[in-house]
Amino acid sequence: MTSEDVLTRDADTDTDTDGQGLQVDRQETRPKPGFAGRRPALSVSVLALMSVAAVITAAVLGWQLREKRAVENAGQQALAAAQEYALVLTSVDAGALDQKFASAIDGATGEFKDMYRESSAQLKQVLIDSKADADGTVVAAAVRSATTDTVEVMLFVDQAVTNALNPEPRVDRNRIIMTMAKVDGRWLAANVDLP
Repeated sequence: MTSEDVLTRDADTDTDTDGQGLQVDRQETRPKPGFAGRRPALSVSVLALMSVAAVITAAVLGWQLREKRAVENAGQQALAAAQEYALVLTSVDAGALDQKFASAIDGATGEFKDMYRESSAQLKQVLIDSKADADGTVVAAAVRSATTDTVEVMLFVDQAVTNALNPEPRVDRNRIIMTMAKVDGRWLAANVDLP
């Protein structure tokens, strides 16, 4: 064999052999210092950054989902309270006005509560004298906007009204925009608008 013979690698061992089966020492090659030598450290850093980013993203998405559910729950609770309160406002029994007014005041808050308290005292005698009676029915209701502590609700309410001059029921169709505020764990009417 000549010096130009090709070295072959023995597949079962970690040695090189020449064509005659003699073992030849192999020189180990090491990567030269530089960018290639830092690749494993760079990969670990990138993986660490990706892991941190994934955790932060999951935390933000989890917080947003929790906040969305809290707002949805607030909207549903306020919607139910607004529907009940609309019936209190639109149902009148001239024989039980004190109880009706007390319920309306109990379900209100803020300036609306003060305004209702003042107007109900003036309205009471008119309702008694006219023998007024009304029965409200919520036809439809939906949340217009919501946060965890303030919800605006739109309601469509039919009100069958009778009085001394009109003993046959007349149906009034009302659109009510009600702002509900959460006060001490209760949803109360902070504003009632009849546009």
